[in-house]
Amino acid sequence: MREPSAVFVQADPSDGLSTATRSGGTWSAAGATIGWHDGAVEVTAARVSRVALRWAEKLPAEALILGDAWERSYGDLQWRHQQPERLLPWYFLAHDPRTGATTGAGVDVQPNAFCAWTVDGEGFTLWLDLRNGGGPTLLDGRTLTAAVVRRFEDAGTPWQTLNAAVASLSPRLSARPEPAPITGPVAGPVAGPVAGPVVGANNWYYAYGENFDEKAVLQDAATIVELADGHPVKPFSVVDDGWYPGGIASGGPWDRGTPGVFDDLAGTAAAIKAIGARPGLWFRPLLVREPGPRASNGPHDKPGRALDPSYPEVLDGVRADLRRFKEWGFELVKHDFSTYDVFGGFGPAMGSRLTDDGWQFHDPSRTTAEIVLAFYREIRAAADGVVLIGCNTVGHLAAGLVDVQRTGDDTSGRDWERTRKMGVNTLAFRLSQHNRFFTVDADCVPCTPQTPWELNERFLDLVARSGTALFLSIDPAARTDRTDRALRDGIRLALDGGTPGGIEPADWLVNTTPTTWRASGETLRYDWSQPWGADPNG
Repeated sequence: MREPSAVFVQADPSDGLSTATRSGGTWSAAGATIGWHDGAVEVTAARVSRVALRWAEKLPAEALILGDAWERSYGDLQWRHQQPERLLPWYFLAHDPRTGATTGAGVDVQPNAFCAWTVDGEGFTLWLDLRNGGGPTLLDGRTLTAAVVRRFEDAGTPWQTLNAAVASLSPRLSARPEPAPITGPVAGPVAGPVAGPVVGANNWYYAYGENFDEKAVLQDAATIVELADGHPVKPFSVVDDGWYPGGIASGGPWDRGTPGVFDDLAGTAAAIKAIGARPGLWFRPLLVREPGPRASNGPHDKPGRALDPSYPEVLDGVRADLRRFKEWGFELVKHDFSTYDVFGGFGPAMGSRLTDDGWQFHDPSRTTAEIVLAFYREIRAAADGVVLIGCNTVGHLAAGLVDVQRTGDDTSGRDWERTRKMGVNTLAFRLSQHNRFFTVDADCVPCTPQTPWELNERFLDLVARSGTALFLSIDPAARTDRTDRALRDGIRLALDGGTPGGIEPADWLVNTTPTTWRASGETLRYDWSQPWGADPNG
């Protein structure tokens, strides 16, 4: 990546951007010095909020632009014509339909800033959000490597270019399934893609955290084992939200199950293993049932109960939770809601500001990205030997620190439109991250009486062919001979690793939920619509 054409600095969120003056190999403004070393952006300052790097470069008027998302996507990933204020987290591609060329730029995974791009006809800008919560980070003269920037050259089709681009942004991630050390400005323990296909049952989309007990959990395990039909790769069976005292949204401590329902979680895990599945467990690490002294000062609908991960004591508690889950015998842990609990909102609400102004973490000397990265690294280290799923985690920061990443918002066992909008979109536009950043999880395929099986069956077929994680929410009331045949076929294909060579969305330049896909030279067509089309109220 060549040097930027101009650099701008914002010391406090209330300040405007100051134009930096270049002297040799650095730029200075607002008390900060910005260095550029082979694409690495280094920031030295007493206090800093944002740095913007601008590249002057003409863009074809007809160009289509694609970016990523802060955490999960929400059915909103798409190629779009120029929109200069559109925020493009982490990386962007620009496709010229006249020449067929696709180029772009991005930052390496695990940066120490929240990084996003804007693109217009005269050039593109990288925005480095270096704030601490909603205020400036007090670097106190420390030099921070904020990000490593890379340029993407055309690699053939837009699909081929995106895959090459994503691969270039994860050079430090190990290709081995065991955690491996890395070096450089983002040093810390990382893990490569999880060994073997990730397939299993998850009870959320028929139970929704209520009216389930150990008997239902063991029935789920028996169902997935039956449908796996003796495959040598064992499926998982995940106990999702609602297993703990107080039920959904009540929070930790995560030291016991619901009295009279899950009295012995170690016994539950052992029973799942005895059935032939691998036990998994959901938890929300940064929410507690009662307000306490380590609470975040950030915006939240449960004030006093969201924990601040910059407290060492909070990380101690998270480590203890993960050790406990391992001792209980769970082989998979899904950690959820941490982005919401840190920022006070989900991805679409974060926008360019990320969170409300005016609040800061207990430790104001580190950027928000540094604090979130440290949190992920602690979880990864504490969960050594456990398959980690990140849900509502920041994908570009979690890359290498989770084995599996929920890349889209929830599908649904009640409303097919959510599955179409969220599941198909995230699979198409983030499939390139699979086995590069983590194992991609486009979320569960429901099998419920409330949703049309003929459409869920198509989603099952697509996810199974993709080789990504396949989780199924199978309501016992929805099982029929037809559903069981399709479930067996899909589960076996997924446990085999999917279609050799993978799949590719063919109409993704013009369709947010592609209906035409390519797999091993075969063209596949999926009709995702109900008789009335797509319901805008879905």
